Amino acid sequence: MEVMRILHMNKGNGETSYAKNSIVQSNIISLGRRVMDEALKKLMMSKPESSSIGIADLGCSSGPNSFLSVSNIIDTIQNVCHDVDRTVPELRVSLNDLPSNDFNYIFASLPEFFDRLNERNNNNKEVLGLDRRGGPPCFVSAVPGSFYGRLFPRESLHFVHSSSSLHWLSQVPCGEVDKEDGVVITADLDNKGKIYISKTSPKSAHKAYALQFQTDFSVFLRSRSEELVPGGRMVLSFLGRSSPDPTSEEGCYQWELLAQALMSMANEGIIKEEDIDAFNAPYYAASSEELKMAIEKEASFFIDRLDISPIDWEGVSISEESYDIVRSKPEALASGQRVAKTIRAVIEPMLEPTFGRNVMDDLFERYAKIVGEYFYVSSPRYAMITVSLVRTG
Repeated sequence: MEVMRILHMNKGNGETSYAKNSIVQSNIISLGRRVMDEALKKLMMSKPESSSIGIADLGCSSGPNSFLSVSNIIDTIQNVCHDVDRTVPELRVSLNDLPSNDFNYIFASLPEFFDRLNERNNNNKEVLGLDRRGGPPCFVSAVPGSFYGRLFPRESLHFVHSSSSLHWLSQVPCGEVDKEDGVVITADLDNKGKIYISKTSPKSAHKAYALQFQTDFSVFLRSRSEELVPGGRMVLSFLGRSSPDPTSEEGCYQWELLAQALMSMANEGIIKEEDIDAFNAPYYAASSEELKMAIEKEASFFIDRLDISPIDWEGVSISEESYDIVRSKPEALASGQRVAKTIRAVIEPMLEPTFGRNVMDDLFERYAKIVGEYFYVSSPRYAMITVSLVRTG
């Protein structure tokens, strides 16, 4: 699987597009807002007044969420500058995603984004440091490429944000097989009937996924450490798990149910079972301990704050008291439909090369029904990890 080519959301603005089905990711951005605001305030108060600030949003995707994080960042910086009687610096905003991302949609939305900024700031030009045209001191560019590697010039950034992206790996992990002579070779994962790690997956598959995450996240940290100024900050939010068990429901069960939908189609001869065996998702829900271990080992950042928040599969924050939600059958099936649309918008481009575009409608109808039936008997949740990091030095 060529992850660089197929890891992108459904493009455009149609019924199955990410632009129309990204409310979960929007909710995750909103839930991480408090940590992001806190980090930005600390950043602004710790550095002397400067003429410009470099900001990057990694994994920006397309659709309405592409500018949501940027708008929140600009709001907070303007508010801090107002509170301490500073002129707002020029903001160099870089939107990053893989080259296959729908950047055309993003740039088509830029005029509307600037219009909203101008309208919001029109009555406060002097305080916010806007130019004589009334435009915000904000310069937006796109930087296509994998964030598992360098993207920006050395020490050109002050703040990095990423939401709902770092659970995606740079590649599908390879299994490792120890030969009798001590030589280690790579092999395909022996993960039959599954598309991600599960209770029935071999331990070698669990190990391969964990190793791929550690490798990728270490490269991510090392790359950002070169691009951020000393004292620069990052706020990262992504799906993980609170349990040490990688096969816990919060870490993998959405994939387990999708595998069930695929297997039902294989049993009817619609798709091939060997194609299911060959497909593995480039995804990993890391635990907070795995995250801490990678950060401490790489040693370019220290953790200022780390939160784990339970959210349901529709992206709504939940408490332990409200965890066991009782749904009627129609409500459960409606939730299944919404969840299936959200997940389809994200992973359909990954599935099409293996299973074919012509089976996608059937697949996600089955998936919606399976998820709905599961909602009727259970209240599944994700674990959202939000970590605020500071570059050392």
